[in-house]
Amino acid sequence: MADTRRSLPQLLGDARRWFDEGLLAAMATTGATPVSLPQLQLFAVLDEAGTTVSELARRMGVTRQTAHQAVHGLVAAGLLEQTEHPTSARQRLIRRTPEGAHAHQQAELVLERLEDRLAERIGREAADALRAALEAPWGDPPAPGQA
Repeated sequence: MADTRRSLPQLLGDARRWFDEGLLAAMATTGATPVSLPQLQLFAVLDEAGTTVSELARRMGVTRQTAHQAVHGLVAAGLLEQTEHPTSARQRLIRRTPEGAHAHQQAELVLERLEDRLAERIGREAADALRAALEAPWGDPPAPGQA
């Protein structure tokens, strides 16, 4: 009999998709500006004071080109703006517009409700244990050959 046990990265990916799909569906019912999954991910890693595209790409684990595409879509939708970087003439900061800040606040409320729904389904104790495990410091990934 083949082992059908799924790896932890697969399970974490499914969990992420559960939250992403729930968030996108909830936001669509409110009439919020439609966004793609990469745009949703970009919004989640954006600092309040603004973030460079290079830093956004690093945080998202994507190429600068992919981050640029997500930024330009969100700028065109009126959710983000590009401003001057205070210390670099070559870089621009990406920030939420007032409409983008409102959308971000709404998304945070939806995510809280999704987390509550998860706790209803798997139990509060299990949800709290999951959060604690994910918040614990994992350290750097093992060096090659030590995995």
